[in-house]
This record gives sequence, C-alpha cells and structure tokens, in this order.
Amino acid sequence: MSNNEDREVILSIKHVDISFDTGNKKKKFVAVKDANFDIYKGETFALVGESGSGKTTLGRAILRINPCSAGEIIFEGKRISGKISREEDRNVVRNIQMIFQDPAASLNERATIEYCVSEGLLNFHLYKDEADRIAKVDKALTDVGLLPEHKSRYPHEFSGGQRQRVGIARAMIMDPKFIVADEPISALDVSIRAQVLNLMNKLKAEKHLTYLFIAHDLSVVRFIADRIAVIHLGEIVEIADSETLFKYPLHPYTVSLLSAVPMPDPIVERTRRHKVYDPSVLDNSGAPRQMYEIRPGHFVYATEKERAQYEEKALAAEQAQGEA
Repeated sequence: MSNNEDREVILSIKHVDISFDTGNKKKKFVAVKDANFDIYKGETFALVGESGSGKTTLGRAILRINPCSAGEIIFEGKRISGKISREEDRNVVRNIQMIFQDPAASLNERATIEYCVSEGLLNFHLYKDEADRIAKVDKALTDVGLLPEHKSRYPHEFSGGQRQRVGIARAMIMDPKFIVADEPISALDVSIRAQVLNLMNKLKAEKHLTYLFIAHDLSVVRFIADRIAVIHLGEIVEIADSETLFKYPLHPYTVSLLSAVPMPDPIVERTRRHKVYDPSVLDNSGAPRQMYEIRPGHFVYATEKERAQYEEKALAAEQAQGEA
C-alpha cells in the first residue's frame, strides 16, 4: 500500500494475522487481524492504540519473536516471516533491533553495562580486536549522552532514563537499518521524555535509521512521527501522515483517541468534551472491510458504505478549510 512511488519501502506488512492458543484447540485468540502497511526508508512510522490492541504483538512479529498465522512480513524485498534459513534469521537480528518498554526488565542486572551494550557485537563478532570492541562501546555510550567510565557499572546503579539510554546504545551499536521502539518513553519521568525523544531523532538523522515507534500517547507521537497507523482490537483502522491525522481524523476510533489528548490551554481543556468510541456507528451489516485511500496517503479500514461516508466527511473538511 503505497501512494508515493519515489520512496523506498524498507518493510511491508501484508495481510498479517497473529493468533495465540487459548488451551481450547478449536478456539484461538486472534491478536492482530489482516494488518497491512508499508514503512518507508528513513521515516518514523508510529503504531498507536490503547493497551491490548496488538501494537507490541505486531512489533515482536517483525523481530520474529511472535510467529504470523497468516500473511507475510517483507524486509528489504525478502520475506522474513515464517520459515527462513539460519543465515536470513541472523540477518534479521543484525539489521532489526528493538528498544524495549521497560529498561529495568530488558537489561541483565548481573552484567556490567559494557557487556549489556556489546552483547550483539560479541554474538556477531562485529569488531577487529578487544580494543576495537571497547572503542565501539565507548562511542555508543557517548552517542546517547553517557560517559565511557559508566561501562564498568551495573544497571541498578542508573536511573530509569539512563537505563533507557543504555537500551538505545545497545540497539544502536549493531548499526541496524530498522528499529522497533516499543513504548520507549512510557516508563520514564515526564522531565526526561523529551531528552530521549530528541536523542532518538538525533541518532535517526546521523545514522539514517528507520523507526517503528509503538505508543499509546498521541501527543508524543505527534512530536516524533512522520506517519501514524491507528490500531484497535488488532485491526489497523486508519493510516495517515501526522499532520493529516490530527487535522482530519476520519475513523470514529481515531476521533475518540484524539479527543483524549490533554490540551495545554486550561480553558479549552475545561470546556471540551471527550468523545467515547461507539462501535455501533459503524456499518455492522457484516460486509467485508478493506483499506481504502480516501485522500492521497490517507487510508481507512472500511466497508463500501463506510467508504462513501468517509469520502463525504473528508470533502466537507477540505471545503471548510478552504473557506477558512
């Protein structure tokens, strides 16, 4: 699904379903249903939804932690889901890294920061000699705003923000092409969230990275993302660039999510009303749904009937904008 032929697609999710056993052989829990989107090289693509919507499940599927029960995931033109060779599997680990949500749980408390950061280098032998390995660890720590002397310490000696920086350094040292950032700032204090986001943006520009940024906080996503996909109960319901999604949300669930974003103006915040998502406003006739491009680059998961409604809504919003 691409509206821009000039941009290189680095990762494609095509009709992906992810399901888990429930203990009942006849019944499986479907966590992700028919997910479809492309991620372009060099962009930050955000996947947004509430807890339990399938965001992390999909992110972990890209890293081959969760298997797909249908569909396929394509990275740089090659299928990386399902059965692949050991060499291709190592290539995925080498080029796709993850920044985990909880920096405390994702670091080995018994290992020094030096080992935590250089574990990937050791596994893939991405260094000439011991001096080169140490130099790479020092540079990775410096890049994320820590000091080389920190490498002899242990994770418990650091604050949450510093531990998250260690997690970022551990991902960056592998020189990956693609990073899945799973709610990388949700466990951090508000005061240091901006620092970590700025750091991620800085490293993205310097190292020509591509991010899949998983989050539930739309105000954060607006700051960092180029394009946003909204996921609800395992279904991608809307995809658009950040500015379009915030200005012209079409799907009722997206409208509901945006209405919950706090406003800095206390007068506006006091007077505005939160819109509760009501699935009954959708077309519940059982007609099949698919992704439709309502305006260039703006996709909505809809039935034919809903598609007509969204097109009408988009047209009305554009006319109102033109008159203003």
